[in-house]
Amino acid sequence: MSESEIKIFRITGHYFKNNKRYLFRKEKRALKKEDALEKVLSQISSIGLFRRQITIDEIKEISPEEAEDYLIKELSKK
Repeated sequence: MSESEIKIFRITGHYFKNNKRYLFRKEKRALKKEDALEKVLSQISSIGLFRRQITIDEIKEISPEEAEDYLIKELSKK
C-alpha cells in the first residue's frame, strides 16, 4: 500500500450530554488515522460539546467491504 492511498477508518466512542451517555460509530475516509479522528471530533463537537467531553474507544482501519456506510462503499469502488 502506498502512503498516499486513501484508507477507511471506523472510529467508535462515546460522550455524555445532559446526564445521558451517547455512543457513536463513524466511518471516515482519510490518508492517516489522525486525519480521520480530526474529522470525527470536528463533526461531533459541532453539536455543542467540547472535545474533552468526547471519549474515543477505538480507531480501526477497515476494508471497503466492511464499511457499513453506503456512500463510503460507493466512493471506495475501483
